[in-house]
Amino acid sequence: MIKSEKLSKIFRTDEVETTALNQVSFEILKGEFVAIMGPSGCGKSTLLNILGLLDNPSSGSYYFLGKDVSKSTERQRASMRKHNIGFVFQNFNLIDELTVFENVELPLIYLGMPSKERRIRVEEVLNQMQIGHRAKHFPLQLSGGQQQRVAVARAVIAKPALILADEPTGNLDSAHGEEVMNLLNDLNVNGTTIIMVTHSQRDAEYSQRVIRLFDGQIINENIKKSIL
Repeated sequence: MIKSEKLSKIFRTDEVETTALNQVSFEILKGEFVAIMGPSGCGKSTLLNILGLLDNPSSGSYYFLGKDVSKSTERQRASMRKHNIGFVFQNFNLIDELTVFENVELPLIYLGMPSKERRIRVEEVLNQMQIGHRAKHFPLQLSGGQQQRVAVARAVIAKPALILADEPTGNLDSAHGEEVMNLLNDLNVNGTTIIMVTHSQRDAEYSQRVIRLFDGQIINENIKKSIL
């Protein structure tokens, strides 16, 4: 599903040049659950942004679903994101002015799905995430764990091939964090590919493989269990 070859990202200002990623190469198969770990500033978020088609690399190649997208335009990247990738963020990134239902419905509106189909799909996913009883509430009326459930529902509503999770339990207590990780694990068991950036060794235990970054480079990979 994903292949990177000598992927590098350099940020430049008038006075400073910073190498965030340095010749990163790896593959991720369809159906894998991969954790990316490393200290702050090692390039994890930069890598996730490139994998999520939010940014292009400075050099190297990135193949997504068999296509080299490393030099794609923003419009091309946006189209591929919309149809193939769901995001789960540490800070939830819900829209406070929209209800739970409306937050989850938003990706389907962007895809042009008819309203009747949207309603059925949203109700289905909210019930799957055990948050259907909060459909008419606003994000600020929910606990952190409930907000992250809504964020996961929004990420999966369009049935993406890939979910990218950036510290998905970082703002949650251990009990709510475990709930969210169980949700992600269930999605993976049902075929969704998941790439998760995390500092948590406990969260990484849910993955099949751990990729460790340091100073923008992969220093090792730990294959914990096979998906085959």
